[in-house]
Amino acid sequence: MKNTFTLLIITLLSFSSCKNESQKTTELTTKTEVSTAVKTEIESDLKITPINHATMVLEYGDTVIYTDPVGGSDAFKGQKKPTIVLITDIHGDHLSEETLEALDLSNAIVVMPKAVAEKLPELNAIEHIILDNGKTTTVKKHTIEAIPMYNLREEALKFHEKGRGNGYVITLGEERIYISGDTEDIPEMRALKDIDKAFVCMNLPYTMPIESAANAVLAFKPKQVYPYHFRGTEGFSDVVLFKTMVNNSNKNIEVIQLNWY
Repeated sequence: MKNTFTLLIITLLSFSSCKNESQKTTELTTKTEVSTAVKTEIESDLKITPINHATMVLEYGDTVIYTDPVGGSDAFKGQKKPTIVLITDIHGDHLSEETLEALDLSNAIVVMPKAVAEKLPELNAIEHIILDNGKTTTVKKHTIEAIPMYNLREEALKFHEKGRGNGYVITLGEERIYISGDTEDIPEMRALKDIDKAFVCMNLPYTMPIESAANAVLAFKPKQVYPYHFRGTEGFSDVVLFKTMVNNSNKNIEVIQLNWY
């Protein structure tokens, strides 16, 4: 009788242990699935086509953005008609009246600083929006912020004065895209938040050296950075060294080199 009672106790304890182990396994599986779900990344729906130097085409769904279109209509052969045109500055590598007049802007809204608007003739566009530094507008459901762009070095102050030109932050879906325009590593760039893709200039003597560009990128930490506008009077800036500088300090920033030239 005593042996039978002992066997019954062992059986009950064994059943209880298996039940508890089963609960632990279920809980562990659930927690693992939640953790995996949190780490899932959203792929970008943005298509980037470099044209030359500061000029590119960004496509997001039905939105087609031309930035600083220069090079005549031939430079945009095979591209969809623009729905948004962004112009950063008055210099010839950013503003080309001939190109703007040659392009089909019948479905486009043109966003520009006042200094650019003062130099443009009437264009066949839906609308012209003048955007001052620090201002924000909404174009075709996309938010566009005007970010200052200017020089800091004494010898370069004559090239880009504060308030004349615009960099831009465009929100396309879940992504924030920064286009620097001609600038140095200004406080307004360093203070940027939540940037997914950044197009950052680096050429001398007009903008900034690669060391300054790398320091700025390390300050505002975009997920991806695209060196652009890197041809200067002495040739091309060393974008390979720029990538090394960035990734030696922060391997989480992806540096992507496109074929600009």
